[in-house]
Amino acid sequence: MESKDLKHISITDIVTLADLNRGTFYKHYRTKEELLGELMNEVIEDLVRAYNEPYLHTDKLVVSELTTSSIIIFNHVDLYSKFYRIMINSNALPGFQDRICDSLKQLVKRDQAVTGQAGPAINPDLFASYTAYALFGLIVEWVKGDFKYTPGHMAEQLIEILSYPYADARASAVRP
Repeated sequence: MESKDLKHISITDIVTLADLNRGTFYKHYRTKEELLGELMNEVIEDLVRAYNEPYLHTDKLVVSELTTSSIIIFNHVDLYSKFYRIMINSNALPGFQDRICDSLKQLVKRDQAVTGQAGPAINPDLFASYTAYALFGLIVEWVKGDFKYTPGHMAEQLIEILSYPYADARASAVRP
């Protein structure tokens, strides 16, 4: 998919590249889209694992206690960089962004239930969407910037963004 659109890739192309025979392919998949869907499921499962990493050794995540080594979601994206590059820069699988963001939203909602992150006046569904799309936006910018920064730098930026006092900054910017 780096050199051809999915619609122009044949099963023969796939089995030739994978050094398999057609029978082996059809034993496991009916279509190339089914194969791509399974790959996407594997990437999303690993994304969820990477997202959960900072939570493994704590009951409550405190942004000020985060370290770049505890945030491995960008290591995940780096590991699957070819996949993300293809999925973000092409329309190979139209539901990719929705699947990623839906997975992230579910994780944020789970976090909210544990920590009460959003606060009582904020709609939890809107907060989860905002957070999921913001994180995915960072990933998209990183991919579209051709991975100009290291995963560690991206983790540092995420910590800085999460720590930034938005309300204070907006209040000081508004002058009567």
